[in-house]
Amino acid sequence: MTAPRKLFVKTYGCQMNVYDSERMTEALGGEGYVATDKADDADMILLNTCHIREKAAEKVYSELGRLRALKDINPDLKIGVAGCVAQAEGEEIMRRAPLVDLVVGPQSYHRLPAMDRAVRAGERALDTDFPLDDKFDTLTDRPKARRAPAAFLTVQEGCDKFCAFCVVPYTRGAEVSRPADRVLREARDLVEAGVVEITLLGQNVNAYHGHDGGLAGLIRDLAKIDGLERIRFTTSHPNDMDDALIAAHGDCEKLMPYLHLPVQSGSDRMLKAMNRKHTAEQYLKLVERIRAARPDLLLSSDFIVGFPGETDADFEATMDLIRAVEFGQAYSFKYSTRPGTPAAEKPQLPEGVMAERLARLQALLTQQQHAIQDGMVGRTVKVLFEKPGRIAGQMIGKSDYLHAVHAVAPAAAVGQVLPVRITSAGPNSLGGELIA
Repeated sequence: MTAPRKLFVKTYGCQMNVYDSERMTEALGGEGYVATDKADDADMILLNTCHIREKAAEKVYSELGRLRALKDINPDLKIGVAGCVAQAEGEEIMRRAPLVDLVVGPQSYHRLPAMDRAVRAGERALDTDFPLDDKFDTLTDRPKARRAPAAFLTVQEGCDKFCAFCVVPYTRGAEVSRPADRVLREARDLVEAGVVEITLLGQNVNAYHGHDGGLAGLIRDLAKIDGLERIRFTTSHPNDMDDALIAAHGDCEKLMPYLHLPVQSGSDRMLKAMNRKHTAEQYLKLVERIRAARPDLLLSSDFIVGFPGETDADFEATMDLIRAVEFGQAYSFKYSTRPGTPAAEKPQLPEGVMAERLARLQALLTQQQHAIQDGMVGRTVKVLFEKPGRIAGQMIGKSDYLHAVHAVAPAAAVGQVLPVRITSAGPNSLGGELIA
């Protein structure tokens, strides 16, 4: 009997890449691969890359340089680059890194089995097409093996917004939504495998149109699945937050009270330069409507500091918006150029100015986050326990509000949603007591 080949996948970036890495592993399972968590033990190494952050491509080449030693030891080792850097720079990767055997874009990874056969025959394989065939139709059904209690499920890909700072429309393509029946089937399979919480993923997930009722309609149908106790979604665009989705936050019990709603800036001048197509006032009014539907909702957002042309007044407008909203969580970054995007051609702000603004913004966001976490002490929340903690007898999970929570609980608590009274708040997690 032939021993299985071992596949090591290193995942960079967003939750969608986590989902894609799982599907790549499943696709190559049919070629005789099994997953390994050790690169030096692998027959194939895949780097599933992200192009959002600064110097993403150079980080990939640095990683490839480190992998060269493994290929020197094992000449039969196959190395592949997948994801958004592969999409953006596929031919350059093949030219610049001869040790790479295959390069595959995020819309073509269903073709990995054929590419694997090609590289095993001594060829190099490159596929960064936006193929007409639906990769989700081609991929095999999800394995029924027991899974962790929380899972990601991609329902939408691509973006038509063309924000001036973003490469997603170029690396992931136009907005495409998976048909609702296929999403529901995959969700049922996940629940059968032990999943009780599903996070719906999309570059612009609330633009989902694979259901007659949009994302809200899909969520309501998912809520009918026995055994599925929690639903989340990310990442959203303010312009696609429709009435039905706002209403779902108020009356769909399984939809968790957490919403990631990126705004990027509080300055209308900057929002226009970013091509966001909404104003700060429109964002604030939207937040009011959502909180009217779900008063306890925890809001998260994204912020870019130092976008080309940002003045002190523009930055202060962002600080004012943060004070007005009070975010429970946020992701904030200094602007960094993405080649090929409109903003990359504009004069850049001095590094020192961006660093000082980012430090001030993050201090305010941290203050808000800690205040909200401190306010959880004494409250009872429902926690989905996911794994044991580092301390004996301690279990770790996520609250309704996506806070990490640790509490003493039996091992059998994994996969269960249980009530926990919060007794302490730390900088990154909450402590609690299980309520019998």
